[in-house]
Amino acid sequence: MIKPQPLLPSLAAPPAPTVQRSTIVLIVGLLALVIASFASLSLQWRELFTVDAAQKAGEFLRGFAPPEIAPAFLLKTAIAIAETLSMSALGTAIAAVLGLMLALPAGGRFGAVPRALTRMLLNLLRAIPELVWASILLIAAGLGPFAGTLALAAHTTGVLGRLFADALENVPPAAEATLRINGVRPIAAFFYSALPQTAPQMMSYTLYRWENNIRAAAILGVVGAGGLGQMLKYHLSLFQMQQAATVIIAMLLLVAMVDAVSFALRRVMMR
Repeated sequence: MIKPQPLLPSLAAPPAPTVQRSTIVLIVGLLALVIASFASLSLQWRELFTVDAAQKAGEFLRGFAPPEIAPAFLLKTAIAIAETLSMSALGTAIAAVLGLMLALPAGGRFGAVPRALTRMLLNLLRAIPELVWASILLIAAGLGPFAGTLALAAHTTGVLGRLFADALENVPPAAEATLRINGVRPIAAFFYSALPQTAPQMMSYTLYRWENNIRAAAILGVVGAGGLGQMLKYHLSLFQMQQAATVIIAMLLLVAMVDAVSFALRRVMMR
């Protein structure tokens, strides 16, 4: 008698993944670092949640109400908003162009040595925060939004250059290799194959960094780089809390607007 064959072959469950020793060491090291951080810092949680702390915080926040809504001050705030928006947009645009130029050697298209040197440069650019770049460039460019724009461009070039280089390295090489085999020049093959494949991802990275640069541009004014941050520092230093409240509200509205625009653009590109 012939036994009926099962319709589908029985599949054995795959073996459980093995945990590497390096993973265990990494997790233990991170836990030890967290525990050491709590042990070394003087965190006064009990004083934070006292009635006196709550009363002082409430008294401080009441000083911000009501926000200043005089027409002359609102016009001044609008000009600062435009300045902050311009700093972030121009700094991001400069960084996108420079980042793409540096991504070519950093992506290994000119050999191992240019790749290593360019990645070291990109690491240096993004390792220095925007505030430090602004403090350095204020000496050369002077007070105002120009130094803030250059600071944003310098730091963002390091970030976008690294992201663009990784995107170019991860692109499937088949399309570009096919063009090269058929006699297309390397630069033409890059623009017709690799760049179109990575363009949506690069644009998404650029928009995300623009969102971050809006927040950074609003803070760079603290060191004298113009925009809303400089207004906020000025009014807080004079304890003009109502004027400072208006500037803070303007910051929140600007960040929310740019986040919404960037999110919408990314949705359109990823369809």
